[in-house]
Amino acid sequence: MSIALEEAEAAAARGEVPVGAVLVKDEKILARDGNRTLELNDPTAHAEILVIRQACALLETQRLPGCDLYVTLEPCSMCAGAISFARIRRLYYGAGDEKGGAVEHGARFFSQPTCHHQPEIYAGISETASAKILKTFFASKR
Repeated sequence: MSIALEEAEAAAARGEVPVGAVLVKDEKILARDGNRTLELNDPTAHAEILVIRQACALLETQRLPGCDLYVTLEPCSMCAGAISFARIRRLYYGAGDEKGGAVEHGARFFSQPTCHHQPEIYAGISETASAKILKTFFASKR
């Protein structure tokens, strides 16, 4: 999670909402990135989507079984859908997101009967550090 936090800090430095993600398989980092929606003019360029795309390209596959995703913020519905379709084994995330989250909040994507695959979910990993990065970023915008 420390690397995901580094990616969140880098995203904040670029003026992006500070969310970072790392995708790992067999204790090897396949991809790491932070939000790039502004930089790429792409509303789908969330950290989770970017690392899933990178890992799929690297492994030349659309599915990532045996892979674990670390992300600093509870994934939104779009990212939860991508996690499910990619068949990611485990999801570790930091801060919960009452407004935009879709794992424990909002749509609770993985609990829906239409969900194709539910990863093992571990919430609250480095939660304080993840929340602090977000609070500091948004405080500077106000």
